[in-house]
Amino acid sequence: MVRVSNNLVGILNFITLLLSIPIIGGGIWLSKQANTECERFLDKPVIALGVFILLVSLAGLVGSCCRVTWLLWVYLLVMFLLIVLLFCFTIFAFVVTNKGAGESISGKGYKEYRLGDYSNWLQKRVNSDKNWNKIRSCLQDSKTCQKLRDDGSSNNVEDFYRKQLSSLQSGCCKPSNDCNFQYVSPTNWTRTPQSSLANPDCTTWSNDPNVLCYSCQSCKAGLLDNIKRDWKRVAVINIIFLVFLIIVYSIGCCAFRNNREDNSWKRYP
Repeated sequence: MVRVSNNLVGILNFITLLLSIPIIGGGIWLSKQANTECERFLDKPVIALGVFILLVSLAGLVGSCCRVTWLLWVYLLVMFLLIVLLFCFTIFAFVVTNKGAGESISGKGYKEYRLGDYSNWLQKRVNSDKNWNKIRSCLQDSKTCQKLRDDGSSNNVEDFYRKQLSSLQSGCCKPSNDCNFQYVSPTNWTRTPQSSLANPDCTTWSNDPNVLCYSCQSCKAGLLDNIKRDWKRVAVINIIFLVFLIIVYSIGCCAFRNNREDNSWKRYP
């Protein structure tokens, strides 16, 4: 008699197997089309993810439909480890993103970002010269600041102060509000006798489009604020995915039990 749980596991794994094909194809496409190191950064992880999903899906599909008990056991073991890892990562994501927020400035539409407001773990990641050199290169390639300059909606300082800047634009594309520099354009500011250099970012700032505030603490803080929001979204999606995985794992356990019972009947006719 055909078991419902085996069919469900087979159908679910057939769907994920089909999904793995465009994932692998997307990774290969990225590796062929990418022109910069930042664009190539995702190709290998995407291909690895696609191959992993393909292999796990095959194990679940063959194990459930062909009643290969050892393959289904491997499938369940991988699923269990995945559930544990996903649960740990979700908790970790909520913990490390619990601290930190932009500081509202009176009369400004954007916020200022301070590196010390964020978790020590995240700070260590961006304070590493090796890590930040790669991140800075990616930020420059993204043209985030160039888009702000080419926007054309900030012709005067009043327009700029009302502008809703992203955390990266606020932290990397302009000097800190503490510096009190004079506005020329969104990415061009000059020092005045009233300017302050108390904040180390004020001496780091440069009007050179390739330098700007990419090495500033505020730029690192802006990146962390961006990461914080993204990780919280990922953590919420992970919770939904965890519930799905637990349901699939439970169905897989039923299919595994069915396989063992069928093998027992064949062994003892």
